[in-house]
Amino acid sequence: MPIQILDQNTINKIAAGEVIERPASVVKELAENAIDAMATAVTIEIKDGGISFIRITDNGCGIDKGEIPMAFLRHSTSKIKSVEDLMCVRSLGFRGEALSSIAAVAQIELITKTKEAFTGVRYVIEGGKEQNMEDIGAPDGTTFIVRNLFYNTPVRRKFLKTATTEAGYVSALVEHLAFSHPEVSFRFINNGQNKLYTSGNGSLKDIIYHVNGRDIATNLLEVSAKTQDIQISGFIGKPMISRGNRTYENYFINGRYIKSNIITRAIEEGYKGYIMQHQYPFTALHFTIEQSIIDVNVHPTKMELRFSQNEFVYDFVLNAIRNTLSGRELVPEVRLSRSENVPVNKTRPAEPFEVKRMAAEAAKDKKNSTAGLTAAPAAIGHTLRQAYVSDTIPPKQLREDPAEYKTTTAIEPSAAPAARPPEAPVPETLQKSASPAPEQLSLITPDDTASIPKPVLVGQVFDTYWIIQFEDKMFIMDQHAAHEKILYERTMHRLESGSIDMQIIAPPVILSLNMREKEVLSQNIDIFTRLGFEIESFGGNEYKVTGMPATLPSLDDRELLMDIIDSLMEEGGASSKPELITQRVASMSCKAAVKGNMRMSFAEAQNLVEELMNADNPYNCPHGRPTLISMSKYELEKKFKRIV
Repeated sequence: MPIQILDQNTINKIAAGEVIERPASVVKELAENAIDAMATAVTIEIKDGGISFIRITDNGCGIDKGEIPMAFLRHSTSKIKSVEDLMCVRSLGFRGEALSSIAAVAQIELITKTKEAFTGVRYVIEGGKEQNMEDIGAPDGTTFIVRNLFYNTPVRRKFLKTATTEAGYVSALVEHLAFSHPEVSFRFINNGQNKLYTSGNGSLKDIIYHVNGRDIATNLLEVSAKTQDIQISGFIGKPMISRGNRTYENYFINGRYIKSNIITRAIEEGYKGYIMQHQYPFTALHFTIEQSIIDVNVHPTKMELRFSQNEFVYDFVLNAIRNTLSGRELVPEVRLSRSENVPVNKTRPAEPFEVKRMAAEAAKDKKNSTAGLTAAPAAIGHTLRQAYVSDTIPPKQLREDPAEYKTTTAIEPSAAPAARPPEAPVPETLQKSASPAPEQLSLITPDDTASIPKPVLVGQVFDTYWIIQFEDKMFIMDQHAAHEKILYERTMHRLESGSIDMQIIAPPVILSLNMREKEVLSQNIDIFTRLGFEIESFGGNEYKVTGMPATLPSLDDRELLMDIIDSLMEEGGASSKPELITQRVASMSCKAAVKGNMRMSFAEAQNLVEELMNADNPYNCPHGRPTLISMSKYELEKKFKRIV
């Protein structure tokens, strides 16, 4: 077949296929043009999913009459003039392909008027061919009416979904537009029914309420962080409102809805340990990034971009998420049914598991009111941690006869206070390390520690859950998840400080490995060493294990090692990324923690509660399961009809 040049009509239809895939593509291009035209109000109306009718009206600057025919030519734009402008483009559109692509596959009617003009202009173009242009009366701004999408390309039209499905795509797009530009008022009408309206008052939280509802809007955490090249603001959801897909994971870069694997991985890594596996957070984040470190011209629909500093962006987002989640009260509450109204509680909620943050806040207040003090507030949290907590829960006590402590876990009103044992003594080694430096003593006094209320351990149910009373709240603690979290944080702290202890095994454990297992072990021997294992070759296919991490008692040494090797094989073998180590520590902690249906003594549970109070993240185990749930006194009294 001879080579020949395609005619312009065919070229336009092929090019349109890259930009216009479905009705939502038309809405996206025209709505973004309205935003670029400085519109403060945009109305989007569709019928039959946008296949037969789309109307977009804005109050922007309009188009001059003499420029209208030129606007429908390929690569005609007012956004850039040269390739150098791509390095600093701030508009949503810049290629000059949208109008020509839409006009090639649909029937378009344009009504526009600039502020300076006396009359408006009506312009009609169908299939890329101009049909009519006339002066008419019109308000300032622009209205696009797009009819019969893909009327002249039946193959493309055949691949569209049902009208309901296509309308769903448009609806999701309008929500993204509203999130990305809170300062613009959006109205969405589908088949004559108002589906969404935003006021354009600039409040992102108001838009979240209108789009996602009250449950999400009342469980948000505000994010704010800034560096020289990147600024982030917006909201993320508390772990309790996570979802089974990434639908609610939205972020916007310089006002543009974007999908980025780097940002997605950073967000989800920041939530690790707060939500369960295969659950995804709610995010509505705005990024302002210097144009010099991004390239938006890498995708036909501009849905993706490229960063020149991937690692920097990843670390910045990860730290912003982690800093926002840390030090917050994140205990899931047991809610009343919707028919039972809960009064607005304006008092500060009870926070027994916020010892570190409360102590830091108290130190900050005292530092501001006392001259000449230079100690860091973090020292108080450290002092309280050392004064409160015994270093380990003695493993031997987990196996004592249940009859020995059956009376201590009873919840009889008269017996419970008397049965409560005194606090466990602090080991001598901890007493030495707990002695504060002189500058610490200047910030914390006996009155400070006495003023911090302590939770009251009530008893145990189902040999798994412990009931804790604190002020006007009842907390229920899962002993396995709580112990797992304590072991995990203890091991991670020692890993970070390089002071993890190793316990000598006698006799040593002998492992017999196949060729693949040997390869994985040798490639990741540094991970095993950091975790506190001492492993050496024993000849042939055998390895001798002479040391195990001392922080994890009661483990089957051989089973743990083989589990770690098996998981490394599943993940592709050679890898020494930090998250790989955290996954191994989480697995080790889970196996070493006290299990459900295993009785604990009252003293052990007391130590568990006190150490959990001082954890960095006391609310979730390393795999994301909650360690605690709570119920207020009001909610209990409402259930028992003491409050009507």
